[in-house]
Amino acid sequence: MASDLTNAHNSSQYGNNPVKKGEVRINEMGSEVVEGFTCKPKDYDPNRPIMHYKTLLLLCDDERCGKAGKIDKATHLRELLKEMGLNKGKNRIKVSRTGCYGACRFRQVCQITENTQANGNAKNNALWLKHTHTFSDEQWRELFGMLSQDKVLLEELSSEFFIPMKVYE
Repeated sequence: MASDLTNAHNSSQYGNNPVKKGEVRINEMGSEVVEGFTCKPKDYDPNRPIMHYKTLLLLCDDERCGKAGKIDKATHLRELLKEMGLNKGKNRIKVSRTGCYGACRFRQVCQITENTQANGNAKNNALWLKHTHTFSDEQWRELFGMLSQDKVLLEELSSEFFIPMKVYE
């Protein structure tokens, strides 16, 4: 992956700003958003399916990892995905924050989970990336591109990006 550092950040129309009193906003799923939130739907429909994703990135956002990058990394990555058109559709990549994984020495960690019930690539499932707080926007874009194209990350990236796993037999 590229090693240059890029700090460009193009925010969406609303960015991370919650809905203000009297404002009407529609989220990506077509639902009106609750005042004080950025995307929470007003009307709860227990029968509505969740939005499909091909790849789920679980980004540690606990005390140490969350402070490592000094920015709201998950929101920033979602903005990059929107720019690339990977925030919806068949190859959608979803970013979710997690609590501590107990891997602080590798901060900020990110687990890649592929939706193998649909079109996810099993070879990229359960991979762990380390020191993601140091990734540039260009490196994230390259990673997102590889994931959307079903490239096998273990073949495309150096082992220095991955956390070694001990598997008990």
